[in-house]
Amino acid sequence: MAFQNIDITDALCRNVTDTRFNDIDEAVIENAKCRVIDVLGCATAGADAECNPELVNLIREWGGKPEASILIHGNKTVAHNAALVNSVMARSFDFESLGPLVDGRSYPAHISGTTVITAVTMAETHGISGKELLTALISGDNLTARIIAAESTGGLPPGWDSVGTTNSFGAAAIAARIMGLTAKQIKNSLGLVFNQMSGSMQNIWDGVPAFKLLQGLSSRNGIISAELAKAGWAGPDDPLFGKLGYFNLFAGGCGNPEILTKELGKKYYCDAHFKLYPCCAVSHAAVDCALYLANHYNLDYRKIKEAVLYVSRSGLNSFLSQPLDVGDFPHAGSAFNYKYHMATVLMNKSIKPEHFERRYVHSPEAINFMKKIRLEQLPGVERELLCAKIRVTMNSGEQYEKLIESPKGDPLGNPLTKDDIFNKFLSNLEFSKKIDSLKGKKLISLLDRLEELENINEVINLLT
Repeated sequence: MAFQNIDITDALCRNVTDTRFNDIDEAVIENAKCRVIDVLGCATAGADAECNPELVNLIREWGGKPEASILIHGNKTVAHNAALVNSVMARSFDFESLGPLVDGRSYPAHISGTTVITAVTMAETHGISGKELLTALISGDNLTARIIAAESTGGLPPGWDSVGTTNSFGAAAIAARIMGLTAKQIKNSLGLVFNQMSGSMQNIWDGVPAFKLLQGLSSRNGIISAELAKAGWAGPDDPLFGKLGYFNLFAGGCGNPEILTKELGKKYYCDAHFKLYPCCAVSHAAVDCALYLANHYNLDYRKIKEAVLYVSRSGLNSFLSQPLDVGDFPHAGSAFNYKYHMATVLMNKSIKPEHFERRYVHSPEAINFMKKIRLEQLPGVERELLCAKIRVTMNSGEQYEKLIESPKGDPLGNPLTKDDIFNKFLSNLEFSKKIDSLKGKKLISLLDRLEELENINEVINLLT
């Protein structure tokens, strides 16, 4: 059995080296280009988010060989540190694409904020073409998505945050592919990054900015591990199936080993959920409900007596249901809070990145309005997270209700269009006040034909 498992790990590594652009379906390539656009837009919006300028300053102080750019802020630094800070910026508003779709099932994971940034950083460092960037990105995403789908825990290992664990495999694979490493060296890259994995969901429960640091640590550690493997370092013989390997340590075992090699080399899995709102995706059905009522009935929030949000039992037991602590890091807490999301939408008839800034989260009016919001279980719904109902009662006694079973962005029931993704990108740039709309449209034009570019220099120039 051990020999067969090593064969599986070897096959996954060979797939990273052997994949060619022409092997990949057009739909997967289109998805990858959209994810590059989406993640770079989110990184732009997150450039000055909570704690990020301080991280940029640290990276500059650390110095190093000028290999890759710190996006938006400018300056070049060593590639792994550029990837670290750029990935953190991309995750800052919890707005980037997520949710690998594997065999018709969407898994809870934020892969793209790590893998897209790793691919872009390494592409700049090594001067590769857009076609090779996409090929490396897709092969790394596929590896990561298959590992998540194979886990016995279904992508939700108790306590661990896959952003700091599984994402590292994708980053290492992408970096190693771009560096031209062999399949054996790629396996060593995976083994070396396996030894750097970490990350707890306690970050999100406590509402601290460390939740987004994991996104960057996976990027950084993946690049460092590929460099170590190239220099001759080795990791465990089988980082996935070893007695103390990934599946046994982090995932409760491998419950679906077949998915690791099913149609390997023919099918490529990746994130497929593009977010329309800058907050936890589990809250998006509730956001859609509140947006519908607030705008369709032109509700005056000052005349609302009570709002009851109905979600699944799993939702009620999640971090989204806990009281909001508007402490030192208001954004990190408010991004993962049902009541704050409902209050924001009912008060503003929208929910945008600026609504997660200190001036909004600390607003006495918002804090008081949240007291009118109650959470209840949606009858008969136990585990389904992407559904919600809201009932609003006005001071007059009038009541309004809305049920949403598939929020905007859900790849299985209500996906965003390409135009939606482009408009989101431009909105993120407008919020950032760093890049004007003309440059934004130029970036979309370049990235939408990324496979035609000889290198990404022009893209980087527009982003720095």
